[in-house]
Amino acid sequence: MPFGYNGKILNVDLTKQIWQIQTLDNALYKRLGGGSALGVYLVLQNTPACIDAYDPANTLVFSVSVITGAPISGLSRMNVTAKSPLTGGIGDSQSGGFFPVEMKFSGLDAIVVTGQAVSPVYLWINDGEVELRDAQQLWGKTTAEVESLIRAELRDRRIQIAQCGLAGENGVRFASIMTNANRANGRTGMGAVMASKNLKAIVVRGKKRPVLANPEELQKIAKSGIQNLKNSGSFGLSLSGTAGAVAWQNQVGGLPSYNYRSGVFEESQNLDGETINQEILVKRDTCYGCAVRCKPVVRVDSAQFPVEEVYGGPEYETLATFGSYCGIGNLHAVAYMNQLCNMYGMDTITCGATIAWAMECHEKGRITLEQLDGIDLRFGNERAAVQMVEKIARCDGVGGILAQGSAKAATIFGAGTDEFLITVKGQELPAHMPQKKASLGLIYAVNPFGADHQSSEHDAAYIQQNERMTELGLTNPQTESVLNDEKTRFAYITQCLYSSMDSLCACQFVYGAGWQLYGPDDLVKIVRAITGWEFTLSDLLDIGKRRILLMRVFNNREGFTARDDSLPGRLFEPLVAGPTDKKKIDRATFNKELEIYYRYAGIEKDSGEPTQETIKRLDLNEITDMLE
Repeated sequence: MPFGYNGKILNVDLTKQIWQIQTLDNALYKRLGGGSALGVYLVLQNTPACIDAYDPANTLVFSVSVITGAPISGLSRMNVTAKSPLTGGIGDSQSGGFFPVEMKFSGLDAIVVTGQAVSPVYLWINDGEVELRDAQQLWGKTTAEVESLIRAELRDRRIQIAQCGLAGENGVRFASIMTNANRANGRTGMGAVMASKNLKAIVVRGKKRPVLANPEELQKIAKSGIQNLKNSGSFGLSLSGTAGAVAWQNQVGGLPSYNYRSGVFEESQNLDGETINQEILVKRDTCYGCAVRCKPVVRVDSAQFPVEEVYGGPEYETLATFGSYCGIGNLHAVAYMNQLCNMYGMDTITCGATIAWAMECHEKGRITLEQLDGIDLRFGNERAAVQMVEKIARCDGVGGILAQGSAKAATIFGAGTDEFLITVKGQELPAHMPQKKASLGLIYAVNPFGADHQSSEHDAAYIQQNERMTELGLTNPQTESVLNDEKTRFAYITQCLYSSMDSLCACQFVYGAGWQLYGPDDLVKIVRAITGWEFTLSDLLDIGKRRILLMRVFNNREGFTARDDSLPGRLFEPLVAGPTDKKKIDRATFNKELEIYYRYAGIEKDSGEPTQETIKRLDLNEITDMLE
């Protein structure tokens, strides 16, 4: 019997309305850990090459890991994987909350969904017992309504629900999968894939807690974490959540504003963590078993922008994308747009960034007022932005174009609108600026599912030596804004670390190589205590390397090459105003370091494909069979 995990996955064919439990080899778990790496492995194994993301044959995988649900902070996260309707490459998304643990306790490590139901259904899994139930009455409802209706139908308040929302039903390519009406598997459009299958929700309830190999050791590590919480950077998240980053980012010139033209926003103080705490915060929520409590719950009693507690509250990325990206300093409006996205199931980063792109296109005369259905979508116009969020979710008029994401919308509008795109592989950039954090630009470019700020450690973690960097073999600190060979090595090694954490479904606000509560060596000890494996830091990093390799192989199969590892032109143009005035990425340096990254990662610089030597070294020889 395995320790820490179930060894079982559920395969569901919605077309045939059949399902079966499959037992996976323990060696596969040790190679992949679960989560994201297992998800992309199963997608590669089961999805035909070059199909449309909305094809019923697209495989949708919900996966947790070998350590999910153990009684220690930061281990209640879930990964969702499929071919992305936004990028056409691998789609990957993580979320926290309570669904991941309940899924694990139901006796499963993954749920693999293929096919398409004739009409809307939801999947009900109760301690391993599986049932498909009618969901036609849930179609078109808000996420909070769906939560209430399913709980009433099943008469159990403790069930956990993962659902696609109205945006997914309408085909918004960046639709999210929502749990608790406020936790999102955002980015890459996993909610749109789920809805295309007529799968409205997955509902789980379980009492099968996996046996731990060494519960005493795990308890010891957990206790030390609670004792050290106030001395770690994670404690700041307990006070202000991620919103605490707004003021600091603006102060150093790293707050993307006006569609990435500037790193400062004159109304940033209206959006920062202190203002939220004083004006709209009700309480701080948490995920299963986590002491950090970083999740904001807000309320706004306003006739114009009313915000309910059930939909949580805006995180840093949302405050930036709907706020500074769009030149909007009205906190109530930004919180309301966050609520709309959670109500309808939409990714806030892509939604806000797409609106900011459209604002610049309108400002420069590339998109007319008539094309915008008469909505004067200009920077700072919060009412217009709110209107557009509604239209996008419903694919109403121009909203149906913007629901494709900015890259696809640019091909529809034409007229040089692609000049203002801030995307990588068709996905909009998050709110951490490579002009300020140099290695992030490299990671944005090479990340297989598009630009992502949670795929490596940020540059500030390596400006001075610390014990955790030493554990990783990083002993030559660099300034934050420099991009050189050592910084590229830092980027690759920490990318592997973060990739392994996504595969182990470990929260990056709790685990990491910088300010977090636990470091890499702690995570290795936790895996040992839970699984009983002989497990080293090298093993941990290899899990991350395998995930990156599998993702790149999927993209290569879908037609991606090294040419897609690129950055938008704006990042090579000088910023305006503030501490980062005139700063830009040097193109020659970026191209040089990109080749060095490929060498570290074992990737062919022309094709972007992993070398056969890399595949063999990471013990993934079966990839060749998957490709055939």
